[in-house]
Amino acid sequence: MRKLKNSELDRLSVADFKDTKKTPIIIVLDNIRSLNNIGSVFRTSDAFLIQKIYLCGITATPPHKDIHKTALGSTDTVDWEYAKNTLDVVANLKTQDIKIVSIEQAENATMLNNFSPKPDTTYALIFGNEVKGVAQDVVNNSDYVVEIPQYGTKHSLNIAVSCGVVVWDIFSKMT
Repeated sequence: MRKLKNSELDRLSVADFKDTKKTPIIIVLDNIRSLNNIGSVFRTSDAFLIQKIYLCGITATPPHKDIHKTALGSTDTVDWEYAKNTLDVVANLKTQDIKIVSIEQAENATMLNNFSPKPDTTYALIFGNEVKGVAQDVVNNSDYVVEIPQYGTKHSLNIAVSCGVVVWDIFSKMT
């Protein structure tokens, strides 16, 4: 088995990416402090044709060398917007009939493997701060709370890893 060269991967150009139909998923980053995590979320979002990323609160915005280090140019492809307050973004998305999904460990959360996205529905996936998680008031205003099952000794996954796991799972269930 031979590894493929980048030139053989048949990837979209930036212009083609912008014109391509997107996956009905939006990412909301609620006060993410690590620039590398932010860049990684951009890169995952590019890979799965995510509609848009909202960068909220203390979450840094491009251009920044530490975001670029992990984003590898995906800040040029994926649409993004900064908002000071995550709850304002949630309220706005709800007016557009977008379902709000906090990715968090919470009472009565739905395990990711049991979450079934509905057809013809757009979901906003909210990922929270590396230490505090998704803010409680945001969780309170969510349509769903989804938890990634974990079986080891640690209490959580890195936010960039969580984003990759959740986006892949929901993307694969939608296609």
